[in-house]
Amino acid sequence: MADRKQLFPFAMLSASYFAHIGFFNPYLPLWLKDMGFGLIAISVLTSVQSATRLFAPYAWGTLSDRTGERVKLLRYGGTAALVLSLGLWFDMGGVALFVVLLLMFSHTSAMMPMSEAALAHLVSHGGAFDARRYGRVRLWGSLGFLVTVVAAGAWFERFGMSHFPGWTALTLAAVALSVWLLPDAREDSHHTDDHPDVWPVFRQPAVRWFFLSMFFHVLSHIFIYIFFSLYLDSLGYSKTVIGLLWAVSVVIEIGWFFTQGRWLPLLSLPGWLVLAAALMALRMGITAGLPLVWPLLLLAQAVHAITFAAHHTVCIALLSQHFPGRLRGRGQALYSVLGYGLPGVLGGVGGGFLSSALGLASVFWLSMVSALVAMVCAWRLWRLHRPAKRA
Repeated sequence: MADRKQLFPFAMLSASYFAHIGFFNPYLPLWLKDMGFGLIAISVLTSVQSATRLFAPYAWGTLSDRTGERVKLLRYGGTAALVLSLGLWFDMGGVALFVVLLLMFSHTSAMMPMSEAALAHLVSHGGAFDARRYGRVRLWGSLGFLVTVVAAGAWFERFGMSHFPGWTALTLAAVALSVWLLPDAREDSHHTDDHPDVWPVFRQPAVRWFFLSMFFHVLSHIFIYIFFSLYLDSLGYSKTVIGLLWAVSVVIEIGWFFTQGRWLPLLSLPGWLVLAAALMALRMGITAGLPLVWPLLLLAQAVHAITFAAHHTVCIALLSQHFPGRLRGRGQALYSVLGYGLPGVLGGVGGGFLSSALGLASVFWLSMVSALVAMVCAWRLWRLHRPAKRA
């Protein structure tokens, strides 16, 4: 009971945050298109979130590591993001909208790294990461995403995209409420050095190959996050069907998070990274080459259980191994910067130019290539782990 009482607030935060992401990320490009922005402008504006991940998570993560006050910082971030989102209600040009999104994302993009750091600390015992307990919390985020991606798709299909700012305010209000319900606990240091240096860890070969694999794997996913809805819309799919195709991937993801404690021991952590990247390459090949064969497209979306959910849990577990204690916040921040910030900017802006020149299908072919590079990097990491496993 005590364990559930500790984890419940994190489940609420995960549910509300990903409920916000569940409608915002898939439908932001369609809202911008409805406002009359072109494909390149849409790519730039949707890449703002990733751009803030280049600096905000590490800045907030460093501050949270030094102070231990992750919850207080989360409360500030959630409240500030809600207030800033009110700017979306005003009729504005591209520059003003860029500024509003930049300020809003500077706060929201740091929330999950800090929350993940606090949660990883809570579900780890004696340095061992408990994937089962982590998955039982994280699945609530997937449920939140599922509800809003389907509901918003049906809503926008019926009423149009003009209610997008209202959905933003409502979901961010839920995020703000959930962070204020978190227990105000300060994480104590268990090290004699209160501020250990993160860079010696980062320079280890295994850590470098991990981050390289993660970079190219998430870059492969970025094309889905930014261009998948636009791609399906251009092929004639309705907004309701677009929402349902997103939902298929999330339903499978929820099943994985609920049962992952049973499956993860079947492979080593690097082994799961290799498998996830290989399946991601297959998924993107189907999406690019056979998007109108809906049974195959559904199958490609179902692979999300491994390409995202398993990959994400393995990344959190590896980060907990390499960046424990007072390094935890900065480790999570590096994950956000190198895994979502830099790939998001490169994928969003580069994908915008590529799709303008060669069509939207081209970004998914590039996504397949990126996944294959991630597989090679993960294989190198797996090779480094093999001697340790035999020993």
